[in-house]
Amino acid sequence: MAGLRTGAGATRTWQRRHSAAVTLLALLLTCRVRCSAQSAKPSNIILILADDQDVHLGGMTPMKKTKALIGDAGATFVNAFTVTPLCCPSRSSILTGQYPHNHEVRNNSLSGNCSSSLWQKGPESTAFPLYLSKQKYQTFFAGKYLNQYGKDVGGVGHVPPGWDQWHALVGNSQYYNYTISVNGKEEKHGDSYEKDYFTDLITNRSLHFLDDRSPQHPFFLMLSPPAPHSPWTAAPQYQKEFNDVKAPRDGSFDKPGKDKHWLLRQPVNPMPESSLTFLDSVYKKRWQTLLSVDDMVELLVKKLESIKELDNTYIFYTSDNGYHAGQFSLPIDKRQLYEFDIRVPLMVRGPGIKPNQTLQAPVLNIDLAPTILDVSGVNLSSVNLDGQSFLSQMAPSLRNGTARPFFLVEYTGEGHLKTDPACPKLGPGLSQCFPDCVCEDAFNNTYACVRTLDKEHNLQYCEFADSESFVEVYNLTSDPHQLENIVKKVDPTVLQAMNQRLIKLQSCQGDSCHNIK
Repeated sequence: MAGLRTGAGATRTWQRRHSAAVTLLALLLTCRVRCSAQSAKPSNIILILADDQDVHLGGMTPMKKTKALIGDAGATFVNAFTVTPLCCPSRSSILTGQYPHNHEVRNNSLSGNCSSSLWQKGPESTAFPLYLSKQKYQTFFAGKYLNQYGKDVGGVGHVPPGWDQWHALVGNSQYYNYTISVNGKEEKHGDSYEKDYFTDLITNRSLHFLDDRSPQHPFFLMLSPPAPHSPWTAAPQYQKEFNDVKAPRDGSFDKPGKDKHWLLRQPVNPMPESSLTFLDSVYKKRWQTLLSVDDMVELLVKKLESIKELDNTYIFYTSDNGYHAGQFSLPIDKRQLYEFDIRVPLMVRGPGIKPNQTLQAPVLNIDLAPTILDVSGVNLSSVNLDGQSFLSQMAPSLRNGTARPFFLVEYTGEGHLKTDPACPKLGPGLSQCFPDCVCEDAFNNTYACVRTLDKEHNLQYCEFADSESFVEVYNLTSDPHQLENIVKKVDPTVLQAMNQRLIKLQSCQGDSCHNIK
């Protein structure tokens, strides 16, 4: 029994050993937590951005796979909006998280700052892909970027900062016979379906990127297919689909633009048969082009499953703006302040997002950048964005947050300096005059709106920058199709309050856009 110690000495020895064991256990537990946090790879992110896809008129209807694989598997936002209903300024807002009055891209023209030197030296240089790159994300872009990209400033050699792989279309949407910049090198394409159909090319290159990526780091893919933008060229296998489909004839379809801005008062009403035939043909072709995007989503999800990354990947599906087809006798286009042009589809799936959610909170395209950065782990207080993360809306277990009660929609009109040969009777200053000489835009189609959307209010107040100082006001609870401009019926104190709120929104920047009363 010589080795056995008793009494106070034995007690002290036991206490020292117990204390050491507790300390060691604490260190092991701390290491386990820290190591787990350090070794866990941040979530991957995919953003799919359609071109001119409406949601208000049933534009998602043909995309059964996309709705099942993203919407049903996650969250569908039924009140998603663009802050400006036109491609280049909207895409600029998506990339920067800023309202147009801050990134200063006003329309699709170079003079309107679409891919201008001012854009490239300013907002583009701090767009959200740069932050992802700093977070060690592997970044990939394929598709339409900005309407004037590659045409002038910087040419195809210009690759915006933050992108590891760059496959960007030169100019506006095309399906065949286009040029792309591949990491700054020009690549021309013809009219072979197997080699050149642009939606499929984007899909295939994104799948190759996923095969070649480094598994040690997260990835971000932004895919921007041409569909359903003009020239509405469907893949050969889909050109006989939807032959019986016509544009919906309900709501504001072929209604006169009574008490609206002058541009809405000029179309012939009712529309001539030639306009109806044209817009029905376009509507069908738009649906046909979306079937290839539906295939894209399916192939991406299958690839993510095969490389065991689906459960750690957020997939966002949206569009840059909405679209109309016959509303208020306007045949086809966007650019207007009404629901059919400013509402966009938005579906998201990913970690922490419960399936089959339908969410009512209003979400804007300027919210995509802060949400993506939030997912990536960037401290949002370190970036000055007009938008706000909506991660708390779709995954409340991950974040706390509140929905905004109102927001800004703004647009700067485009027009020709000279008479449009296609529509000489209406003179200069107009554009998009087709078919049948119906002009869809003008220099003074320049407006700003405040949209209020919460449990108690569903209102829109808009002011035009024109010689009339025209104002449109709609109660969308009682008038969801915006048929009646109630500006002369509303209490003047309400109009004054909306005007003051609009003034504040038009000058807001960063955090100040979040706190307007």
